[in-house]
Amino acid sequence: MQITVHSSTQTVHSSPQGDAPRQRWFQRLVRPPFREVAAALVVVGCGLAWRHVTSVDADAAPAGKPAPAAAPSKDTIPATAALVNGAEIPREQLIVECVARYGDSVLETLINHRIIEQACQKIGIVVTDAHVDAEIETMAARFQVPKDQWIQLIGRERGIAELQYRTEIVWPMLALRQLAHSQSEPTEEEVRQEFERQFGPAVKARIIVSRTQQDAEKVLALAIAAPDDFGGLARQHSVDVTSASANGWVQPIRRHTGVPEFEAAAFSLSQGQVSPVVRVADQFIIIKCEGQLPAAEFDLAEVRDQISSVIRDQKSRQASGEVFRSLQQASQVEKLLGNPQLQAARPDVAAVVNGTAISSEALAETCLKRHGLEVTEILITRALIDQALAQQRLTITQADIDREIAYGAMTLGFLKDDGTPDTKAWLEHVTQQQEVPIRHYLEDIVRPTVALKKLVGPASITQEDLDKAFQATFGPRARCRMIVLDTQKRAQEVWQLARQNPTSEFFGDLAERYSVDQATQTLRGEVPPIQRYGGQPALEREVFSLSQGELSGVVQVADRFLVLFGEGFTEPVDVDFKEVRSELEQDIQDKKQRIAMAEYFTRLRQGSAIDNFVAGTSQSPAGRSGIPRALPAAGRREAQELATPRAGSRIGPRSSAPGGSASGVVPASATAPAGR
Repeated sequence: MQITVHSSTQTVHSSPQGDAPRQRWFQRLVRPPFREVAAALVVVGCGLAWRHVTSVDADAAPAGKPAPAAAPSKDTIPATAALVNGAEIPREQLIVECVARYGDSVLETLINHRIIEQACQKIGIVVTDAHVDAEIETMAARFQVPKDQWIQLIGRERGIAELQYRTEIVWPMLALRQLAHSQSEPTEEEVRQEFERQFGPAVKARIIVSRTQQDAEKVLALAIAAPDDFGGLARQHSVDVTSASANGWVQPIRRHTGVPEFEAAAFSLSQGQVSPVVRVADQFIIIKCEGQLPAAEFDLAEVRDQISSVIRDQKSRQASGEVFRSLQQASQVEKLLGNPQLQAARPDVAAVVNGTAISSEALAETCLKRHGLEVTEILITRALIDQALAQQRLTITQADIDREIAYGAMTLGFLKDDGTPDTKAWLEHVTQQQEVPIRHYLEDIVRPTVALKKLVGPASITQEDLDKAFQATFGPRARCRMIVLDTQKRAQEVWQLARQNPTSEFFGDLAERYSVDQATQTLRGEVPPIQRYGGQPALEREVFSLSQGELSGVVQVADRFLVLFGEGFTEPVDVDFKEVRSELEQDIQDKKQRIAMAEYFTRLRQGSAIDNFVAGTSQSPAGRSGIPRALPAAGRREAQELATPRAGSRIGPRSSAPGGSASGVVPASATAPAGR
């Protein structure tokens, strides 16, 4: 279990805005190795959330994305890419869909690769498979894992097959590094500064961040008058949430890591001294020195090679970017894909780079290798839903599609001045922000959502459902502090300490010292007020039984052990049940229907015969009937769904669809209305 208190965060550093497509590609290409591990695949729309309800594979990877299977190619896929209950999905349909969905982005990658390749050929640079292998070995060694495990990790974290990783990330990175090699050697001054940054002295400090000079000067006067209360002033006045929630504490300040003026101010302070206001970009910062950390006992000669390697890597990435931009500017690129007139004249060519063609066949092959598995699952899902509609003699009209789009716009707050849904603004938002073409948004998300709603029908709502939803939304909430422990023994030890001095202040001290949850540790045990029917009955029973100032017993929730301290209850919202009944009914209807839709689709897939020749898998129906009837909602999941907090008397945030392992893109409706 993970207990998290979310908060917005501001920083004292600014970052550049978005880049052009090829620059974004380059940013991904040359990011530091650690980010190879940390990067998570960006989810395009809530349609992808349905991957968690469509798989029938019980042995899927427990965390992250499953490592991609071997990339398919046109030569390995038969004329029929898949069979769904005997209905064919032709290979040519799969190829057309792959290019339609991903042709632009894949072609951009091929163009970039060709530009770099041509530059290397001009000056005789050759990057071989052996070079690529050596670089992957180096990256894996840096994180102390075998090469094979490194490849698997990249696959899970970024959804990239080994061939794509080698050819589209490692090879261009090495080629650009060679092209920029002469600009990458560190100077003596750079080595000295990096040595000071890594091993030099540091300042232990707290900060208070203000938005204006005037505000900062007022807080500075208070800090000078009462320097011992600097942490309290940070909590009260600082606009930087991260440091404010930690009583102003920041990581030790080192030289050559950020703004020189900020570092100079920090290093000029004695212990306990408060700085004048320091301006950093558009923020105004007060620093209090809490002590100095001495330099590490290293000689520069001992770590020179290590430091030089770090600098060389940093400069190489920067120089590679400059080289790549100059190559782009010097290249002549003609893109035929997406231009009907040019494609009609040369249908076998997707683009021309400095006079050299990238064929349409090469584009199709690359699209199929990278996205064939995913698109096959999309087409299988489409076939399953179409078959279910045909069996029940249901049809989907344009009016149905329009209503679902309008509902999505209304639910997400896209309204015109007269209060009606602004579908145009909503469609622009969902397609531009999530980079989903409108055709695919309609085909992959809206239409399947409408279909499943028709297949399961409306949900029934009981008075008990309404009563629980009303209590969860408008009833009193329990205020408390919480300490999260990872073992029962440690929880009992902390509980014993809390029992000896049951006060909010002492309980906060214990949370700050012992809680294994960073949020409750930083906030001294404070958590948002807890509602009834929030999906964790053991926690709710305990916290609603506490009087103000009363200590709970040890409460186990999943794999964590909680100690709670009651601080009273919030007042219920003064709302007449009749006034909000219709909104409660709509909210409950949505949640119960989403649960039914998710379970229906799971049964639909499990009850079907599916031969996926792209993935090399075959599935027989799990039950006798291929098309299931709508199922009753599962009690436990339904209770949790119905208890999801709502924002005031408006429809609140949607929760995720019931869990499962990943397998393909299917409709969005299990987690939200269309587009959510």
